[in-house]
Amino acid sequence: MASASSGPGIMARDESTEDKLIRLMSDPFATKVAGDAIIAALVTSLSVMGVVFLVFCILRPFNQIVYAPRLRHADDKHRPPPMDKSLFAWYKPVFKTAEEQYMHIIGLDATIFLRIARMCRNMFGVLAIVGCGIIIPTTVIKSTTYANENRKDKSALFLMTPKDLFNGGYWAFVVVAYLFDIIICGFLWMTYRAIHRLRRKFMDSPEYQNSLFSRTLMVTDIRRDLRSDQGILDITDSLRTVPEVPRAAIGRNVKDIPELIEEHEQAVIELEQVLAKYLKNPNSLPAQRPLCRPSKKDPEFGNKSQKVDAIDYLTARIQRLESQIKAVRESVDKRDAMPYGFASYETIESAHTVAFAARSKHPKGATVQLAAKPKDIVWKNLSLTPQTRRWRRFVNRMWVTLLTALYFIPNILIAVFLAQLSNIAQLWDKFGVEMRKNPNAWAVVQGIAAPALTSLFYYFLPIIFRRLSIKAGDITKTSRERHVVSGLYSFFLFNNLIIFSLFSSLFKMISAAVVIAREAHLPWYKILEEIHPLQTIMVALCQISPFWVTWLLQRNLGAAIDLSQLVNLAWGSFSRKFLNPTPRELIKRTAPPPFDYASYYNYFLFYSTVALIFGVLQPLTLVVTAFYFTMDSWMKKYLLMYVFCTKNESGGLYWRAVFNRFLVGTFLSNLVVALCVVARGDQKWMMLGSLAPLPVLLLGFKFYCKNAFDYSMKYYTKGETAKGAEAATPIDKESRRRDRVAVRFGHPALYQKLTVPMVHEKSKHMLAEVYRGRLDDDVGGTAGYSDVYSMKRMSKENPGKAAAATGPFEFVSENNMDFENFKNRAEFSDEHGGEGSIYGHNNSRPGTPTSVMGGTERGRSVSRDSERTISHDDNGVTYPAGYHTTPSNLREYSPSPDRTGFGRVESNRSQIPLNDNVNLLGQAAPMGQHTPNQAFTPYSPNRDGDRTDYFRG
Repeated sequence: MASASSGPGIMARDESTEDKLIRLMSDPFATKVAGDAIIAALVTSLSVMGVVFLVFCILRPFNQIVYAPRLRHADDKHRPPPMDKSLFAWYKPVFKTAEEQYMHIIGLDATIFLRIARMCRNMFGVLAIVGCGIIIPTTVIKSTTYANENRKDKSALFLMTPKDLFNGGYWAFVVVAYLFDIIICGFLWMTYRAIHRLRRKFMDSPEYQNSLFSRTLMVTDIRRDLRSDQGILDITDSLRTVPEVPRAAIGRNVKDIPELIEEHEQAVIELEQVLAKYLKNPNSLPAQRPLCRPSKKDPEFGNKSQKVDAIDYLTARIQRLESQIKAVRESVDKRDAMPYGFASYETIESAHTVAFAARSKHPKGATVQLAAKPKDIVWKNLSLTPQTRRWRRFVNRMWVTLLTALYFIPNILIAVFLAQLSNIAQLWDKFGVEMRKNPNAWAVVQGIAAPALTSLFYYFLPIIFRRLSIKAGDITKTSRERHVVSGLYSFFLFNNLIIFSLFSSLFKMISAAVVIAREAHLPWYKILEEIHPLQTIMVALCQISPFWVTWLLQRNLGAAIDLSQLVNLAWGSFSRKFLNPTPRELIKRTAPPPFDYASYYNYFLFYSTVALIFGVLQPLTLVVTAFYFTMDSWMKKYLLMYVFCTKNESGGLYWRAVFNRFLVGTFLSNLVVALCVVARGDQKWMMLGSLAPLPVLLLGFKFYCKNAFDYSMKYYTKGETAKGAEAATPIDKESRRRDRVAVRFGHPALYQKLTVPMVHEKSKHMLAEVYRGRLDDDVGGTAGYSDVYSMKRMSKENPGKAAAATGPFEFVSENNMDFENFKNRAEFSDEHGGEGSIYGHNNSRPGTPTSVMGGTERGRSVSRDSERTISHDDNGVTYPAGYHTTPSNLREYSPSPDRTGFGRVESNRSQIPLNDNVNLLGQAAPMGQHTPNQAFTPYSPNRDGDRTDYFRG
């Protein structure tokens, strides 16, 4: 009996369900692409890209918030060239601005990204000329001698491939493999040299020369008996490389402050969202107040499933968390040392010389390396032991491998069933009936379900890899991002290229091998002769190559959509009208969005690998890839100059990960050539022997570049600089004398200001009715540690008068909801390229006073032992409030030695008056000295009697 449908995809009822499933799974991705489809894809891609580009030209002059936020917010030094409101005003800045100019505008990471994009453009342009000039004539001429009646597919598209190449011609592929390797290595070498030059210029820049992190070492894995300032100095002294002695600061245990701060910030965001929705129309409030479920971490609420008043609960939770943070900060004990610390030298040459000497050593069991910027450090991973870090890395590799290897199962199921719902109808009769009743509705579901699910997974994939890298023990965000690039590339290479391209042929070969083994009972080598696996794989790659041509054509459309920023523009308009964005969300939308280097580098690498693998089979992929990089190189230049910012500047450290994966793609290209010559070559073993040196040459090229460039790219000097040589950039010695290693490289949880709930000013008059908490005082009494909006602040409208009580909130008017008004606040700027890099504000941590890192006659601070850190400086060491301090009634005799040794502290020594209600370092005092509780003053006397501004960098 015939099936319910006579369409081509529906089988007769006598076919079993198992046979149907096997037939559907044999070609899950439906990758057959005709030659006409490539022309249609080219026309469609160019047409849509032209329309999107025209939309960009029209909208850009009238929406600088979306199309030029860097132009609005950057300081004079980092501001890109101005543009007028003409349609093509972007042309001159994009095409006329030289690399030397925009390096200072967009930073080294963005500059290197654009350099790599231009390298890909030029490299694939040359590869396209070579590939099309050799492979296409060879395959066309040799394949035409094959009997026309024996060719199943007479399309000109497949005539360019070796699919029907039987009568020699494979020596041309060997020549192409060598030419491709020479061209790729040549461009990689030129780019390596250019990036090396840019990196050295970056090291000679005033910003790097006068920064603290550039001459600071990070010491980790410190054993317990060396966990002190003196222990760090013993470790660095054991290397015996430079006479200079650094200023050291051991890390301290911050307990659970980071977790409390994270919970506090989450509670603030939740309160803002509740108030934004409830007070959307202040003059017409909803009848019912908003409700929420209490957090599982609140012991006050026994029944966690019962909902409570959201405004009252979240406000009380914020107050509780602020009180807990203050209490824990005050209990941080200075004697509780961690297995990491920092050592800062007076000169960059000394620091880098020591780091270079320690690169392959573990002095006294510790690891010594150049310090990253404090903002770039993953602080919770610094305290991990080497054994814990090794185990976590092993577990992380296992999870990444499982995720990469097993994703092909849901990927195939999506391709078989969600992308083609008719296949479900073949296996499930009831669903077939429903599908025939509403064909249009199910067609919409089919068009949305598979792309949406796949896009959703790819959206969360980088987030998953970032969390896995943090769990694995990465100590910097830059190293985390490099590992994300590596993980994403492996995932895309295996699932989206290898499995996608070869699954059908491998499935059919395995099925055929099972049938032959079951029926003929042949040994395995006889079975391999019957199914011809290498030739089958080669033909499968040739058959799928047109798909990758069309796929790469569509990538140009994606690049145009990135330039147009249509998604951000549409989402901003939609959310304002139909959602309830908080003032904080509205402010962040006007800020330059951070550029996701990991994802974009992965796209570059994946597109390049696809082109390199299929370039020897279908040279049109090289042409399309060259066209893509030509368009994307200037599109990304505009985006990086005017739209995006670099969240964490790494100084160009992504290049090595990119370089290594280009070599992997080149090696895979050589494997494809080897596959072709072994499968069809008339002198296959001689050809294979000719290809054998290529992997060795690639490996030798890698080590040559490593020895020639890597050390000088990472280290400012290896100890070869002549003594007494002056630095090329003027050094701010006054700033270096005031360096605060213990403060600048202290855990940010000790200094971070707490977030204040932001409310729209239009709701100000209703807040007294809505908010049932205290309206006349600071929340939790934590003004010294947070940005809590003071209830006794002065009124702006009536100078000299107290402002009206409105609750612990910060009110923002409609006109002030712009990043320009908040770019100097860390809670906003840190996520949008802050840290004093492009907005011109101070680079130091807010609210941190000057700390004099003292020293002996050699200029260093020392410690008695691992349990107590003591300064030999005249003024002692100034530590943040909350560290353990000796009570004032016990300070008559101090353990801090003076010039004559252990004894009484002189009463005429300079002191630093601070107040604990002003900032975190309130009660900080030199060890062994009594500091009276005086009012806060905005400066403190240093050893020379000068005033030192607390908020100076």
